[in-house]
Amino acid sequence: MLIKRSPNGIDLPFPSEITPQAVFESRRDFIRKMALGSIAGGSLFEMASRQAFAQNPASQKLAAATNPAYALIEKKTAYKDATTYNNFYEFGTDKADPAVTAHSLKPRPWTVSIEGEVKKPMTLDLDSLMKLAALEERIYRLRCVEGWSMVIPWVGYSLSNLIKKVEPTGNARYIEFITLDDKKQMPGLRSPVLEWPYVEGLRLDEANHPLALLTFGMYGEVLPNQNGAPVRMVLPWKYGFKSAKSIVKIRFVKDQPRTAWNIAAPSEYGFYSNVNPEVDHPRWSQASERRIGEDGFLARKRKTLMFNGYSEVASLYAGMDLKKFY
Repeated sequence: MLIKRSPNGIDLPFPSEITPQAVFESRRDFIRKMALGSIAGGSLFEMASRQAFAQNPASQKLAAATNPAYALIEKKTAYKDATTYNNFYEFGTDKADPAVTAHSLKPRPWTVSIEGEVKKPMTLDLDSLMKLAALEERIYRLRCVEGWSMVIPWVGYSLSNLIKKVEPTGNARYIEFITLDDKKQMPGLRSPVLEWPYVEGLRLDEANHPLALLTFGMYGEVLPNQNGAPVRMVLPWKYGFKSAKSIVKIRFVKDQPRTAWNIAAPSEYGFYSNVNPEVDHPRWSQASERRIGEDGFLARKRKTLMFNGYSEVASLYAGMDLKKFY
């Protein structure tokens, strides 16, 4: 496979390769405005944070004890970095966009419907969903396909708790996650960059794995809007785009779901999307990564770990060709 390299030999994706040129060019106006100075009472980022706080009972503590089984002995990513460098195309394609624009999201009231091949379909409001099982804090790595990573303390519980509650039928082989589709709340939905609503999916055995976390918070607090409020998935052995945000519907289905990035670019984003240093993205290597907030923007000193270091999921893929089922 041909891997493009920067002049200094480091395997890095070029910005024009990650983002459509028209979108890239439109960011310049935003950067110019940011550079002109702050608005009354603080910067645009500070204003966005205040607006998001007003919409969300956020900064609200979530009672959750740290699960020692998932407590990495690694430096956690700074909260500021984790909440201002995000992939959330519903609020813009630039990493800085969600922190600025996600204040328009109204995470309460919120309901999630569980339907499809289940014996007990139900619709739960956010509080009922949160109380379905004991919340716990887990420190997980998050690895994104662009080559960056973070270490974040997430708050939630294993999705398997919800799966047991609704009792899937024998026809249920996959789970489909459907996210909010509201242009009034999500300005990025006006862009044709993806097919909306954003849809992701898992095989049922993947969804039942203890690592699959139905997530309501991070850093001991309610999820900020830009990080997927009020409820999202966190799948630490898969690339970040598999972890659906702002979920409104969970469907149990017989056939493999058509997922957003797999529809947009099937040769680049497979259904499984497990972190695998041996399977390169067609336009850059996945063998290494840079940790956000560490050693500068261009440094890339970490070797990517198979399954992002979560080897306990390997049995899910026994006998599979992980270069074919990427």
